[in-house]
Amino acid sequence: MPKVIEWAGAREGDIVWKYPNEEIGWGDNLVVHEYEAAVFFRDGKAYDVFRAGRHVLSTANVPLLTKILSKIAGFDKVPFRSTIVFVSLKQFQGKFGAQGQTKELAPLKFFGSSWFRVEEPNLFVNEVVGGQNAYTTSGLQDFLRGYFNERLIDTLSQYSLADVFGKLDETSLLSKNVLFDAFSRIGLELIDVKFEGIDTTPEWRDRLFYIKTGVGASEVLRMETVQKSAESLSKSSGGAIGAGAVILPQAMQQPAAQGPAQVMVVCPKCGLQNPQKSKFCGGCGAKMKKDGGGVNCPKCKTANAAGAKFCSNCGTALQDTVKCPKCKAEVQAGVKFCPNCGAKQ
Repeated sequence: MPKVIEWAGAREGDIVWKYPNEEIGWGDNLVVHEYEAAVFFRDGKAYDVFRAGRHVLSTANVPLLTKILSKIAGFDKVPFRSTIVFVSLKQFQGKFGAQGQTKELAPLKFFGSSWFRVEEPNLFVNEVVGGQNAYTTSGLQDFLRGYFNERLIDTLSQYSLADVFGKLDETSLLSKNVLFDAFSRIGLELIDVKFEGIDTTPEWRDRLFYIKTGVGASEVLRMETVQKSAESLSKSSGGAIGAGAVILPQAMQQPAAQGPAQVMVVCPKCGLQNPQKSKFCGGCGAKMKKDGGGVNCPKCKTANAAGAKFCSNCGTALQDTVKCPKCKAEVQAGVKFCPNCGAKQ
């Protein structure tokens, strides 16, 4: 006697449900409700997909599966075996959150929400439901959360800490574009991504504050050295306090101005900026590249990485400079007269 196959009692928030009986007979009635799809899955592969409606199963409306079953003698006379996976096509909300790092290796913690829906049921069942054996909504959400976090960690590692905190809307948009393609590969449409919280360690938070207020990286490093020295002295015995009276004033003293701002290079490991002649990074001790170079912003004097077209601090366009043949002052390439001595260039 033909039976009725349907997803009865679906709850709000349910994404997927597997029909418990795998014995399917020709003439059975498949009922697919609105905003649902039913996918025939057998031997690790998704075949025919049914949308909303009442369908009487026959070799005519299950052509892909019929082609495979036709190799089995007498398949049209006895019940055949196939998994029927029901998939909801509604929009769902998922949560994400993990710990990663920025391109300068700053620790980064983030969490938020994403919104998605199943766009291609057969691809989704192939890649996720059947491929990952995730036949329950909870198991599916766990997989998608890990899938989302893994790709978001990789995406955010390509940005600096200042970019993530200072241009969060732009970073969110770029991350969404990358994740959109990743979700499409498993049959999902990523509708939106929203960061609800993002943070780093107190040490890197202080560095970010000073850098965003225009303090150079070398100055930040000097202030951190002062802070660590003060903390160390505060834990030492009373005999060390006298030494602190000599150490701390020298450390707190601002470096004397010595002509034009020197060219800086960016450490390939931690991202801190160091004088061009430095052999090792003052922040992490990494060896500096001999051919590295930087460009100082003509407006705010911030050092930028070699090849940068715009200043990372104020956005001013960076231009090459040349030395005036008369007074040796640095002037922008292409100018006709030196702004320092008036000599023709």
